[in-house]
Amino acid sequence: MFIKPDYNLKNIYDINFEELKAMGITCLMFDLDSTLMVSKSAEILPETMDWFNKFCKDFKTVIISNNKSAEYIENAKNILPCEVLGKANKPNPKVMREYLKSIETLPQNAVMIGDRPLTDILAGKLLGCKTVLVGSINPTENFPTRFVRMLERSFIRN
Repeated sequence: MFIKPDYNLKNIYDINFEELKAMGITCLMFDLDSTLMVSKSAEILPETMDWFNKFCKDFKTVIISNNKSAEYIENAKNILPCEVLGKANKPNPKVMREYLKSIETLPQNAVMIGDRPLTDILAGKLLGCKTVLVGSINPTENFPTRFVRMLERSFIRN
C-alpha cells in the first residue's frame, strides 16, 4: 500500500497557513513527538512556541498523540495553547473523528500534520482530511530512528 500525503514538507515551519485557510481548512491536528517537540522531551523550543502562537487564533488546533503517559500529556497541556489528546492509537482515526465531531467540523475542513507516514498520515487519510507530512523537528535523531523513517517514507508515492 502506498500513502501519498497532500503536502510533503521539510519541517513544520514550511506550512503555508494562508493557503490552508483559503482551502477552507478550519482545524489543524498535530502530532506531538518529533513534530512539535523533540521526542519524549516534553519541551517546546521557544521558536516553535512563537510559530505556534501565530496561527492558533485563526484555526481550531489540537494535538493528537499516541503517547500513553498521562503525566507526559498533562505536561504538554500545560505548555501548549491548545487541547492535547493522548492515547490516540493512530493510525486508527477514532480520536480524531471524535474531536472533529465535538467541535462540529467536517474532516474535509481539517488537516493532520505529522512526521510519520504510517501513523499520522495514514490516520488522516482514513479520516478523509488533508495531510501534511513534515520532517522531524529533531535534527540529531539516532540511527535506528532515522532508518525507520527511511523505511516508512518508502511507502510514500510522490
